[in-house]
Amino acid sequence: MHNRLILILSVVAILISAAIIRPSYLHTEANPYHSRQFISAYGGLPDTLNSLFTGSGKCAGCHSTDPNFFASLVGQTYPAVPIPDARDVNPTDMWRSTMMANSAKDPFWRAKVSHEVAVNPGHQAVLEDKCTSCHAPLGNFAAAHVGIDQYSMEMLINDSLALDGVSCVACHQQSLDSSGISFSGQLKFDSAVIYGPYGMGKDDPPLYTLPMETYSNYVPMHGDHIVESIICADCHTLITQTVDLEGNLTGEMYVEQATYHEWLNSAFSGQGQNVPDEFDGLSGTCQTCHMPRISEPVIISSGYAFLEPRTPYGLHELVGANTAMLEIMRDNIVDLGLTATVEQFDSTISRTRNLLENSVDIEFEGGGGYYSSWGNDIDGYYESYGIKVKLYNKVGHKFPSGYPSRRLFIELYVVLSETGDTLFHSGKMDSFGARILGTDDDGLSDYERHHDLITDETQVQIYELVAANVNSTPTNILEQASITVKDNRLVPKGFSMNHSAYDTTRVEGEVLFDDDFNKSLNENGDLIFEGSGTDEITYAFVSEDFTSSIPNPNLSNNYAIVTVNLWYQSMPPRWVESMFDYDTQAIAEFESLYNTHGSAAVLVASNSSYISGITGIEELHNEPLLSLNPNPAINGVTKLVWSNLPECSDLEVFNSSGSLIYRGGIYGREGVKVITLPDAKGVYLVRVDFGSGVKSLRVVRD
Repeated sequence: MHNRLILILSVVAILISAAIIRPSYLHTEANPYHSRQFISAYGGLPDTLNSLFTGSGKCAGCHSTDPNFFASLVGQTYPAVPIPDARDVNPTDMWRSTMMANSAKDPFWRAKVSHEVAVNPGHQAVLEDKCTSCHAPLGNFAAAHVGIDQYSMEMLINDSLALDGVSCVACHQQSLDSSGISFSGQLKFDSAVIYGPYGMGKDDPPLYTLPMETYSNYVPMHGDHIVESIICADCHTLITQTVDLEGNLTGEMYVEQATYHEWLNSAFSGQGQNVPDEFDGLSGTCQTCHMPRISEPVIISSGYAFLEPRTPYGLHELVGANTAMLEIMRDNIVDLGLTATVEQFDSTISRTRNLLENSVDIEFEGGGGYYSSWGNDIDGYYESYGIKVKLYNKVGHKFPSGYPSRRLFIELYVVLSETGDTLFHSGKMDSFGARILGTDDDGLSDYERHHDLITDETQVQIYELVAANVNSTPTNILEQASITVKDNRLVPKGFSMNHSAYDTTRVEGEVLFDDDFNKSLNENGDLIFEGSGTDEITYAFVSEDFTSSIPNPNLSNNYAIVTVNLWYQSMPPRWVESMFDYDTQAIAEFESLYNTHGSAAVLVASNSSYISGITGIEELHNEPLLSLNPNPAINGVTKLVWSNLPECSDLEVFNSSGSLIYRGGIYGREGVKVITLPDAKGVYLVRVDFGSGVKSLRVVRD
């Protein structure tokens, strides 16, 4: 009891002394980040304090490379011995080349904040304060701690600790009181306390607190939340207030990103609803993939060779999927004021690519190409080749997730082996590997619909979130985001529309009518279970010559190779380039970097198969044709025009939430039908079921 009282009094004394000696959030020098005071022995990392935090340079004193080869080395013994040839896993050098470390210096982020302000300059203070709360928390929350209501980009640029990004204490000082409960950067921090995963286990060595108390005025404590997904939740759930095109608040809220909620609505969280039996026991936190733990023992602080090694140890890799920006940073270290080396960036880029390549699996359903009756051309059945491609999401959230510029798309091409002729190519890119030909031509004025069946090369399967403004027009101005007209991103295993978090993780658009999206079906097409985390797409085309044999290249000299590539982009041109219409310094600087580097897509997965007995390709004939005109509907009235339909087809109209608002029929192979939409503005889906297939069209109600 006596010892416990002494410990409590010591902690209180440290907290009081820390509050007295810490200066305000701003520093007195005009340009402190480049001053000698801040360019410390820790490779340019700031080693000072503000009203609430300390910089990563202060942490690096003990938690970077150990020159004596005791600490941060995998496989250390007790008592410790120098192991100079062991793998160095010190957190400072792993972290410093990540997007987390450089979040406040990210030129795309700075340009996007500048873009939002240029559109609505009267909202500058609110916008910049909100954006810096997650990208520069050490500056933003220290300012709030001393009574400054709104933190600006100008303050950030002159604040060394703000430029430290999401650094050590941005996570390790987070309070359990807010983690997993709040959102949109509404973080809470405990003063002068550092939380870690050690010090509470039965066989866990006790915490050695003296060095941290002495050199940084922090008290290290055990905190279970530091290794749980809740520590990531407050920034990786962003809900914004919508404004109209004049900048007026509409009173509506918009879910810009909800990665944490997507994880909750999965089999990995242990909180899923109706999780299929085959996923029982599947579990994992954000850290499982982004900070993988190793079981080999590691001494976690240098300078104290008597410390016992800790296990398990979480690697501070902190990688996501944004290789494009990491490459820009690596190639512009000096200009962007970064502290990591080229080699460290290369290491992080390599780990990022590895994570991407383990995110999605591709399979050919039925072993590749198959021979089938695909449709009905009124006069009888015609035969075609169909290629069924199935994607399996392996990650614990939607893919892609996070910032809404990101997209995943399928490239499929069929090449005749004998001549090398390309018979079919969906998802073809330009010579730079950045633009999808045809699809990206119109920028943000339109977007590609979700497909369950692709019969034309101009159709491309793109998994993405498309936000729209109050006029239902696609937008990249996130403050104007009002509705989601498309969200067909691959959902995680165990994802359910019955989950309490579905309101922030909805799927939207034509994908709602895809019978196999997130569903496991048997050979007859009957539902086995929902929550599969999969999607299946059929590519169909008519060939001049077929064989009904099981596809086998040994049966015929005429066979084709089918290749499926899955590509990821974090900054697609169609999403980014409209920002360049605005004349600000941040946008100009990013545009220069972007144009120099390019925005080539990154290969996530690839697979190949074959189909035999094929010599050429011709267009599908008598394919049903439908259109809506005008679109947007004038005063809610549009006309459905069709041809090549059976004598009788079913017609349904749905609102953007998937609710049925009309059901009827249309008659005749050709015709016109007037459709009157409800008064509510938004996007509506017109669905025509003609027996041998289904087509869905989108119409906007202004």
